[in-house]
Amino acid sequence: MEPDYAHAVTFSLDRSSPLPLWAQLEAELRRRLDEGEFDDGFPTDAQLVSRYKVSRHTVREAIRHLNSTGVLRRERGRGTVVNRSEFEQPLGGLYSLFSSIEAAGVEQTSIVLALERATDATAASYLGLESDAELFYLERIRCAGEAPLAVDRAWMPLEIAEDLLDADFTRTALYDELERVGSLRPNKGWERLTPVLPSFADRERLELKRNDAAFFLERLGQHDDRPVEWRTTTIRGDRYRFVADWSTSVATGLPFTPRP
Repeated sequence: MEPDYAHAVTFSLDRSSPLPLWAQLEAELRRRLDEGEFDDGFPTDAQLVSRYKVSRHTVREAIRHLNSTGVLRRERGRGTVVNRSEFEQPLGGLYSLFSSIEAAGVEQTSIVLALERATDATAASYLGLESDAELFYLERIRCAGEAPLAVDRAWMPLEIAEDLLDADFTRTALYDELERVGSLRPNKGWERLTPVLPSFADRERLELKRNDAAFFLERLGQHDDRPVEWRTTTIRGDRYRFVADWSTSVATGLPFTPRP
């Protein structure tokens, strides 16, 4: 059934404003999306032209910006569709991806790609160890339901996580396993979040198209002041979003690491 767009539109574009018409339209469409409209389908360009009395160019420019930020996406045969994130994670506190997914009522499982002793100079440097130090390494595809959500890689000092080399990570959390064996788990740390186009390998694992964006998350987990975990996670941007609750702007003090 074709979506009903016959409801009255009380918003009108201000043609005397210095703000371009496409930017005004983008803001209005974003507001309506945030209020839960268009769940049954997004209007066509022609419908928006008729409803807001603007040119097709203005509509396409507004839609292009919404597409570029991941709010909408174009699909062949379907036109413009709303890109609703399935999972939402508040920033500013230590959390478990496993718990976040399960809290949404979805089963979280993992496909273990590597569970082994390894060396990694970058991880070792964050953990305050020699570059050739032997580390615990866990690499997984994290799935929500039956669909891939993230590619997760974690390194820890071997002395902390060696007892987990025989653990079954098919449906459990790393931090829960650390607690089970009585080892140190993070109780503080920092994260850095960057939008990326994943590598070919991760794109295949996450079932993403060539130009689909994702989040790249870096986490240094500490137990008190001791680094105990270095983790990188590539997360599908269309299934997961992060939300920050803030009251004032403060500097993070995180190290600046330019990416190629």
